[in-house]
Amino acid sequence: MTKPFYITTAISYPNGRPHIGHAYEAIATDAIARFQRQMGRDVRFQTGTDEHGLKMAQTARERGVAPNELAEEMSSYFKDMNDRLHISYDRFIRTTEPDHHHSSQAIWQAMEASGDLYLDRYEGWYSVRDEAYYDEKELVVADSGERLSPQGTEVEWTVEESWFFRLSRYQEPLLRHYHDNPGFIRPEARRNEVMRFVEGGLSDLSVSRTSFDWGVKVPGSDNHVMYVWVDALTNYITGVGYPDRDSEAYRRFWPADVHVIGKDIIRFHAVYWPAFLMSAGLELPRQVFGHGFVLHRGEKMSKSLGNVIDPLDLVRAFGVDQLRYFLLREVTFGHDGSYSAEAIVNRVNADLANSFGNLAQRTLSFIAKNCGGELPLGGKGDPADEALLATIRATVAEVCRLWEDLALSQGIEAWLRAVFACNQYIDLAAPWTLRKTDLERMTAVLATLVQAIRDLAILIRPVIPGAADALLDQMGVPGEGRDMAALGDAEAYAHLAGSGFKLELPKPIFPRLDMPADA
Repeated sequence: MTKPFYITTAISYPNGRPHIGHAYEAIATDAIARFQRQMGRDVRFQTGTDEHGLKMAQTARERGVAPNELAEEMSSYFKDMNDRLHISYDRFIRTTEPDHHHSSQAIWQAMEASGDLYLDRYEGWYSVRDEAYYDEKELVVADSGERLSPQGTEVEWTVEESWFFRLSRYQEPLLRHYHDNPGFIRPEARRNEVMRFVEGGLSDLSVSRTSFDWGVKVPGSDNHVMYVWVDALTNYITGVGYPDRDSEAYRRFWPADVHVIGKDIIRFHAVYWPAFLMSAGLELPRQVFGHGFVLHRGEKMSKSLGNVIDPLDLVRAFGVDQLRYFLLREVTFGHDGSYSAEAIVNRVNADLANSFGNLAQRTLSFIAKNCGGELPLGGKGDPADEALLATIRATVAEVCRLWEDLALSQGIEAWLRAVFACNQYIDLAAPWTLRKTDLERMTAVLATLVQAIRDLAILIRPVIPGAADALLDQMGVPGEGRDMAALGDAEAYAHLAGSGFKLELPKPIFPRLDMPADA
């Protein structure tokens, strides 16, 4: 039986439409999920929307609609974004779904049974924007004298009856877990940030609200709804069947292999979530990875600056796979990155149109025009042929190692170096000259190139799935021959070449991009 792999994004808060940060997280997580599938793993990939909480209730009130109507509308925008970005999720979960309410109430009761919940009165600072509580010591004072959260959002003094979670009880267990599992929080900067926070002492956490009713009801306290983060974080186990811990999905996929999240919500996932799970007697996820922000021309996106862009506008301007490639190539996973129309056009044209696309186009069109479309096989070999195929094999090993470690951009850079090696090989071998002087040598060169292009297309599929599959379709590579196990399989190529398949004149996979007129 194949080894399971469970990966999740954070579920998006849909009080506004999706922005490029949502798209980046979905694309990066999808690339990891697709890579693991190609490695032969049994992958479960979950994303979705977090639809409860005060912000949603306030936004619905401002728009004059019921919260459930707002949730239905806004969640659909996020699902549509995922679908149009070719995100290969297995479940798009919504926290308004009945099985999630059941799951959230079950983990609440498990924490209550552990003696970790008690009723008291909350007085303190709360950020509606962050849906987060802050101690006085965490606040910053603006030039105006206004208190702000560490993220610079407004806070308000809140007083209400609340259930509390004994977070203070889990300071030492959390620190011990971080010490014993150094890869639990990544990258290292996020781990250090969380360690410092927990070492500074943990206060018990308010985990219910009575000032609004849009949320999961607290069992036995119907005038309370759960703090939105208790509800939201529980989605990860709802998706594998909790509270039925004997279900096939739960036994196979929990604990999750990695939660991919934005760095701004690392505390919720690396402090609160493991503490809740410890209290409920459940296993902790193996890893929490906090990626960076995607900036626009080096600036954080802001409605006041007018630089918040719908990711689907970028898809319409540049293409799905072009946007996927740019974000994964340009943004080092775990760090902040920046984008602009110029940067996308320049990167896509240089790497995909001029390098990989041109390599495939000139090789395949040469075969279609000069070899009757028959895939070349045999011919007069040369040490340069084996040297190129050895480079491809080494690249496959390097890319797989890097992507296994979530070094996405570094893996793409390694792939691109192999593309450059292929272009150097074809320029030196010059099959267009060999056509006139040495047909046997031309055959060997073309056979080498077709095998290399096939392997490079399979290798980059997690990043640009639509374009890679379109190229492999043109090359006649069957669907079952597109996983990592097929890489370097000379017998599969020989079988295809001997099957009677003929290349037609290929269509360019990556036409050059022009700058949009309104960029």
